[in-house]
Amino acid sequence: MTIITFSILLLFFSFIAGLLGALTGLGGGVVVIPVLVLLFHINIHYAMGASLISVMATSSGTAAAYLREGYTNLRIGIFLETGAVIGALIGASLVAVVPKTFLAVLFSFVLFFSAYLTIRRKEDHESFSSSHPWAVELKLNGSYPQQNRIIPYSVQHVPYALTVMGLAGIFSGLLGIGSGALKVLAMDQALRLPYKVATTTSNFMIGITAAASAGIYFSDGYIHPTITFPVMIGVIMGSFFGARILTRLHHRTLRVIFSMVICIMGLQMLYKAMTGAI
Repeated sequence: MTIITFSILLLFFSFIAGLLGALTGLGGGVVVIPVLVLLFHINIHYAMGASLISVMATSSGTAAAYLREGYTNLRIGIFLETGAVIGALIGASLVAVVPKTFLAVLFSFVLFFSAYLTIRRKEDHESFSSSHPWAVELKLNGSYPQQNRIIPYSVQHVPYALTVMGLAGIFSGLLGIGSGALKVLAMDQALRLPYKVATTTSNFMIGITAAASAGIYFSDGYIHPTITFPVMIGVIMGSFFGARILTRLHHRTLRVIFSMVICIMGLQMLYKAMTGAI
């Protein structure tokens, strides 16, 4: 395979990764890593380095658009990120103690259950008259545009969401994975945010997490320009396109896409655990 063919194929798959990342709030790594490792037989460390760049590109490419449109809730994103960081530190300290195979199986079933909860929720039929006291004190309430109207929303169960974010960080630190799926779950199922607000806020958050790790991968030499450049360009193009169509899609469609993607993630994690590749 020539370098031109390689770059064109990688650009195409990265575009798909950016598109899905922008729509689901998961970043582009869920597509980039399997494509690089399984299709192009690239070393997992270089694939993870490119994945981090793709996540940063997705977050950067969509953050400005989602903020301008009024979807992203910065206060919630920054608040919940503290729980994820604390959890990641705890997870990193337990790496030598907890069996990774058990965790991978557990995480895969958490993803399957998350997909079920995501499909099950019917936010159109929900009505909350007040917010959790923590949300009121921290001013986490917000609003988002829908069909030429501005819809206000309240925020529920803040401690529960912070706990889920801590668990997301622990899984991330122990398994070396992104925790975008659980971030969306915390905001959708615990905080009871509108789904578009949950996914767009997750897109903002994952960029912060990826930026912290990318520096380490860069210093270790795992950010390879030949791999990273087409990934970055493709992901940015895909994320911009995803940001444009998200506003036009019904939240039910986004829920179906998200559930399908995290089920694939869960199957991939389960396969790695069963084959000892984790």
